[in-house]
Formats: sequence, structure tokens, C-alpha cells
Amino acid sequence: MRFACLGSGSKGNAWLVHAGRTRVLVDCGFGVRETARRLVRLGIALDAVDAILVTHEHSDHGRGAARVAGQAGCPVWMSHGSQAMLAAMGEGPEDVRLIPDHAPFALGDLEVRPYPVPHDAREPLQFVFSDGALKFGLLTDAGHVTPHMRAILVDCDALALECNHDVAMLRAGSYPKALKRRILGQYGHLDNQAAADLLHAVHGPRLRHVVAAHLSQENNHPDLARAALAKALGCAPDWIGVADQEDGLDWREIG
Repeated sequence: MRFACLGSGSKGNAWLVHAGRTRVLVDCGFGVRETARRLVRLGIALDAVDAILVTHEHSDHGRGAARVAGQAGCPVWMSHGSQAMLAAMGEGPEDVRLIPDHAPFALGDLEVRPYPVPHDAREPLQFVFSDGALKFGLLTDAGHVTPHMRAILVDCDALALECNHDVAMLRAGSYPKALKRRILGQYGHLDNQAAADLLHAVHGPRLRHVVAAHLSQENNHPDLARAALAKALGCAPDWIGVADQEDGLDWREIG
């Protein structure tokens, strides 16, 4: 089982999870050509994608899902709320599979466990993936950490966690006050320390990969995110990976 990132940040997000014969794209915040280009960088053709999962309807996560799925010839899985919002914006995929609850379901050789998160979207979800032996937990776009989120993410073999901003940088930065309030709010985004606190609470002896994700290019720096997560684990900062907006993240083998 392995995972990679096509790009992570406010300009577009997409992750790729691969187990056995199954390749799943999580979010699609890029157009068809850009998605295909970034997939080729990972050695994957667009038509090799078996399904797309959408976490929520915000443009940096869902705007490319319909067109990319059409080109790939694959279904798109999402919550009813996300489907309704994308349809209202004229960006609803044709082949939609609704996720009616938070029970695990199978996608080929992968088990997918959706879980709800607090974010200013309509019925947002995040996901934990398993091949039956290994677990990869993905968490971006959440305003705070709930007990249920901690329970879902405990003892994963790999984690990608939102480290959107450094609080001091955000407060001193140039963003409008209203946008700062949104990001810092209970339905905004996780900062470095919040992600570190979550990591400290859920990590176990199986953990082999930790990746900082969804970093703000203006209100954070990779060294700050690495330092916060490394302190939570008591490891060297360079052990922590960072998913970049332009370069994404190369394949990480979990096994």
C-alpha cells in the first residue's frame, strides 16, 4: 500500500492512494490537463484511476472532479451535501456514488472509512484507507479536532495532517480580518500546534510516515510545520514530510 500527493494547498489539492490493483484519487482541485500532468509525474495514467473521492465542495478540492472523472471513466464518491453543492454550482459529476453514512465501504482492494470533520462546507468528510493490514489516515480542512477524529486516526501506519498556518504569522499577516477569523475559527483550518497535539494523541508504534499538508504559502513555512510535528513525536524534523503546492509528494510506501 502506498500514497502520494499531486499538490496540497489553497490553489488545488489531490492525493493518490494505491493498494493491489486499485488506485483512488482523493479530491481533484486541478483541471484535466494539470491532473494528468501531475499523475504522469507519479507514473500513473489518467485512465488508470479507478475512483475519485471528494472531501467537500470547495473549489480547491472539488472543482476538477466532474471533468477528470469523465476523462478517466470512473465514478465519484462524496457525501450528499457535497454532491448537492457541486450540482448547484454546475460542477456535479455524472456518475456519483453517495456516501450515505460513515460506515466503511470497499473500493476494489481498499477499505475506505469516511469520517466527519468540522469545516465550513456542507457535510465535509475525510478518510482513512486500509488494505486489510495497513492504515493511512488523511486529514485536511478541519477547524478543530473532535474526540471522534482522534478515535478514527489512532494507531495509523501513515498520517497526512493539515498544518495550514502558524497562528502568529496569520495574525500578523496581510489577510483581511474576516478571513483571519474564518481560518482561526472552529470551522476553519488546523494550525501547526493543533496538528501536533493531535499527532501526539494518536501516534503509536506502527507509525512509519507523517506528512504535513495544506500549508498556507503566506501564513506558514515548512520548517515551522516540521518542527511542531517533530516535537510531538520526539523525532528529527527532517523525518517529517511536507506535501507541497507545486511538487506534491512522491510515493510513500507504507509497508
